[in-house]
Amino acid sequence: MQFRLDDDQLAMRDAVRAFCADHFALDDLAAREGKPTDAALWSALAELGVLGLLLDDAAPGSEAGSGLGLIEAAIAFEQLGAHLAGGPVLWSTLAAPFVDGATEGTVRVAGVTIDGSVAGSTTGPLVVEHGDECDVLLVAYDDRLEICPRAEVAASVTGAPLDPLTPVAVLPDVPAGRVVGGAPKAGRLRLHGEILSAAALVGVAQGALDVARDYALEREQFGVAIGSFQAIKHMLADMYVRVELARAAAYAAAAVATDPRAGDPQRAASAAKLLAGEAGIANGRAAVQVLGGMGFTWDMLPHYFLKRAWVLENQFGTASSHAARLGTAVGSEVAAS
Repeated sequence: MQFRLDDDQLAMRDAVRAFCADHFALDDLAAREGKPTDAALWSALAELGVLGLLLDDAAPGSEAGSGLGLIEAAIAFEQLGAHLAGGPVLWSTLAAPFVDGATEGTVRVAGVTIDGSVAGSTTGPLVVEHGDECDVLLVAYDDRLEICPRAEVAASVTGAPLDPLTPVAVLPDVPAGRVVGGAPKAGRLRLHGEILSAAALVGVAQGALDVARDYALEREQFGVAIGSFQAIKHMLADMYVRVELARAAAYAAAAVATDPRAGDPQRAASAAKLLAGEAGIANGRAAVQVLGGMGFTWDMLPHYFLKRAWVLENQFGTASSHAARLGTAVGSEVAAS
């Protein structure tokens, strides 16, 4: 399998990176805390094409969309993760094949996964990221996908977010919605959610590395940059290795999901989510340590990356759940052999 990005993919990566640098600047994160994404910014994100990258995953037999595909989406979400992009970008992108207006940015979609098959309304409380910002709620059960207009959902209570850039709403329940897909589509959406959240975690891990590296090159102690100290070098080297391993796994998962002949998509997605989650959290913690006493303050960037990593690590399965899935798969192979 060819893992090298082609010229078009590299150009798209650079375009998304430039967009994020302009619209999701890291030097003004405090001003974004707890606030919904500006309407003009959301429209610009839609115009860039990010929200429609998965349009070609529409139902078989329907008119093909204009999306590029899952690999390109993974490339884009790595950049969104590195710049701590706000708003319900992940769920809006996943919902584009099912929710009219999501691609154009006129409808924002938040979502939640619920294990099992529940008939009728679902009792909460359910914590929904960007729940008060969305127009539509997409609920992914094991056996179906349902969409419910936000106006039909009971009034929410504003929750205390772990990530100050990811506001949450606590819903008392979710009424039965309109079914837009059965078990195959629900499974596919969950698979894509695992891969794209892993890609975003790769970006978070890279962002934490960049912050730590830049500080280590600028901060001087005993007349020299602290980046020249062996202990700091080792920490930065470990951060780099974690990023590269996670990036390779995330891109491989997107490629396998695009062409299952290359391997098992579920195993590839679990490996990507596991490695990316570990990279995001470990690099966030390492960035705090490299910055020393300043790293523990809320005026510095490391805590933003660490908290976003914690949030993403809990989306579409935690590291422990994916490790258990991989262990089960390996155990089944051994038993079969």
